[in-house]
Amino acid sequence: MYGDEATIRRILTELGDTWAVVGLSTNRSRAAYGVAQVLQRFGKRIVPVHPSAETVHGEQGYASLADVPFEVDVVDVFVNSELAGAVADEAVTTGARAVWFQLGVVDETAYERTRAAGLDMVMDRCPAIEIPLLDQ
Repeated sequence: MYGDEATIRRILTELGDTWAVVGLSTNRSRAAYGVAQVLQRFGKRIVPVHPSAETVHGEQGYASLADVPFEVDVVDVFVNSELAGAVADEAVTTGARAVWFQLGVVDETAYERTRAAGLDMVMDRCPAIEIPLLDQ
């Protein structure tokens, strides 16, 4: 299990409310679109990160994490597992406090590298499923 309940709670409640959502575009059929809406409903500021740099849910998009001109607290990753490790590494170098790999996104060595760099990390879970459970 890559993300114990204490880590999930800490990421969702203590580490900050600015979430870069990597892979978020205006495509309403993609999971990232709906998850970003849920995060907004729960008070998170979402930052779309996608090569097209589209504005999504009223928030300016950026082509990469390095292009975001302000601090990001959590990097929520909606890319294929093969690409996710590079995103986690970029999250470390850009100063994020945590990385969250979505359901089905698994890279064990990226998990180990990210944790070794001092970031909290959750893998193969969904914050849109976890955040409503916090009050239960």
